[in-house]
Amino acid sequence: MPVVAPPSPSDQDLRAAVVSLKSIHPTLGIAKIHALLLETHPDWIVSEKRTKKALQSEGLTLQSSQSTAQSASGSGVSNIFPSSKLIPNLDISKYSTKIEVKHFNKKKGKGLVAKEKILAGTPVWKEDPYVVAAEWEIYDLQQSGQACSFCTTPFSSTTTTSLITSCVASCHARFCNRLCRDRSARTHPLLCPVQNPASIPLLQWARKAEWMALHALACMTSRVMTLCQDSKDSKDVKVAEEEWRIVTSFATLSMEDRAKYHFHKAENQPDSDSWQETFKLYMQAFRVPPTLQDQKKLARLVKRPFRADVSQGLFQYDAFLRNLGKMSLNLEAHGGLYVLHSHLNHSCKPNISIRHLDQRTALSRITAISMRDIEPGEELFITYVNPTMSVEQRRDELEQWGFGRCECARCVKEEREEIEAKSHVVGEGGDEDLLKFSQADLERELKIGLGVI
Repeated sequence: MPVVAPPSPSDQDLRAAVVSLKSIHPTLGIAKIHALLLETHPDWIVSEKRTKKALQSEGLTLQSSQSTAQSASGSGVSNIFPSSKLIPNLDISKYSTKIEVKHFNKKKGKGLVAKEKILAGTPVWKEDPYVVAAEWEIYDLQQSGQACSFCTTPFSSTTTTSLITSCVASCHARFCNRLCRDRSARTHPLLCPVQNPASIPLLQWARKAEWMALHALACMTSRVMTLCQDSKDSKDVKVAEEEWRIVTSFATLSMEDRAKYHFHKAENQPDSDSWQETFKLYMQAFRVPPTLQDQKKLARLVKRPFRADVSQGLFQYDAFLRNLGKMSLNLEAHGGLYVLHSHLNHSCKPNISIRHLDQRTALSRITAISMRDIEPGEELFITYVNPTMSVEQRRDELEQWGFGRCECARCVKEEREEIEAKSHVVGEGGDEDLLKFSQADLERELKIGLGVI
């Protein structure tokens, strides 16, 4: 009988496997990750060199990270860009059967592509947020008990008041119904002024500074701390691993790296002193409350220690800066952090619109709608910037977050038109406007996304 060679995994399967192992064991080096890989997949034949290459392609080796930074600082050109990871075993079918996740390359990372033709105006998927940091107008309504503290839906004359329920600790929070209250148990207790008063200064600072990313980080931290406490129960362990994989998958660019390599392009420079003071408030809220009474209240909510990788990924200063950057990169315009939505890449001429259609029942739920026909294999895009801005303004804003120079079809076309217009003006000696074009559709799209119309 012929000898059947042992299977060799595809590059995509190998990358997904090493991402999963590294997210569970972030401190292990290449050799130990390789050994775990072979132990987890005994039927695979993979060399350590190939494992190393897979880790490097995902930016999961210290050497790769350092060499990138050295290259950037040495050349004077920024090579630091947001990094993201695939979520192993993510069940896309629970969102939609029309799309799938694709990993493009290290710089671009992941994205969503169509599996079949999607007609214009089709609701591609609906999604509830992983966490949501409500816009400040809604946040103030939540604080006064006039909006649901879970789904953010404002209460109105049409709200069934008999279903509205309050926080079990009798704080300001009110909820649409018991379902919203029960679901809020993953985030609310550690942000509750009664159950964890140490969180009050942090949230007050976030509100005063209108720092949505900080508020979102507080919400994410609350969820992770609730679900990722150490446990011997296999179900709890599985939930903790899945949660942490999701958290570590979101695109990330540290506030420190942004300031060092990109923020020189922005008008307002970041204040590292503010970061440090904010980190102190963050630690007091979730790790070391300033008073004994507050420490006892926190201990009632956090009864077990965290896994080492979770603790390091939340409570070290550099991790705090990375997580702040992560929130800024991934938050939808209204403050929600969404798992599938976070896979969408940018185009200045998007083919997907994100809408909040369930405004009376679940304001934080989004619906992704196709703006035009999308062909099989075509990537799905949203816009990260105001589409009515000029090509220079759009490119500048994207570069501030390390996305590099946008070379989408629209930017290339408008750049060429501007060059031609300038040449024409110079040739004719005129002083008329260099470029005029209509962006009515995109302007309307932006206003819809921002809830203006």
